[in-house]
Amino acid sequence: MKYAVCNETFQDWDWSRTCDHVAELGYAGIEVAPFTLASDVRTISCANRELVGKAARRAGLEVVGLHWLLVSPKGLSVTSDDDEVRAETSDYLAALADFCADIGGHILVLGSPAQRRLPSGGTAELAACRLQQCLAKALDRAQIHGITLCLEPLPLPEADFVLSLREAVDLIARFGHPALRTIFDVKSASSEGIPLPNLIREFSPWIGHFHANDANRRGPGFGETDFVPILQALHDVKYEGYISIEVFDYSPDPTTIARDGLAYLRRCEAGKPG
Repeated sequence: MKYAVCNETFQDWDWSRTCDHVAELGYAGIEVAPFTLASDVRTISCANRELVGKAARRAGLEVVGLHWLLVSPKGLSVTSDDDEVRAETSDYLAALADFCADIGGHILVLGSPAQRRLPSGGTAELAACRLQQCLAKALDRAQIHGITLCLEPLPLPEADFVLSLREAVDLIARFGHPALRTIFDVKSASSEGIPLPNLIREFSPWIGHFHANDANRRGPGFGETDFVPILQALHDVKYEGYISIEVFDYSPDPTTIARDGLAYLRRCEAGKPG
């Protein structure tokens, strides 16, 4: 299996140092939160985009893609009542697809719960219509670049729209775009009340990416979530993408999270989590 880690884990580190260290720890890939590189990726020049990609490749890493897409610029929303806000959000998502391609990535993970809230007084149906309109340009751009955009289910109270894998897959079928899939995030899927291996097997045709974390929001191996059956399920469905460690609790420190999380996943892959 291929393992990656999200760069925002190394919160105060510059990009080149992060890439070098991640490679030294034994990872094959790195996933990027674009706000860590610039508040607006459109301000990153072609030359600097090339440097971002080169730093990863020089370290021996593949850039997996982008996540936390709409943290910045401020005020973006795919479900806003404001037509101009939605138009700007649509433009920025397309720009993120271009940026992802420029640095060598192939995955865009759309979580961003604060930027996809149900409209005030509106319905999930209205939100779905607006989401589809906002994604249209980015999906077409992603398809040109060979990028997959993954619509991420996020549970209550973190989000109030697209809460489960079933809801995400229903929207994927409705939108009918070949560049659109979903992501399996262990922390989020743990809220569904169904054994995680069962969810993986049920939704495997639509899973384009995988985030490894514990139900407690820490890294794999830092809580009670057993990854042995999870990784076995991924093996059984012939998942070929990256398993990317994403945490929301940055304790005790970046190196420990990344080093011990990877070691734990490798033990689980071998059937020995202890």
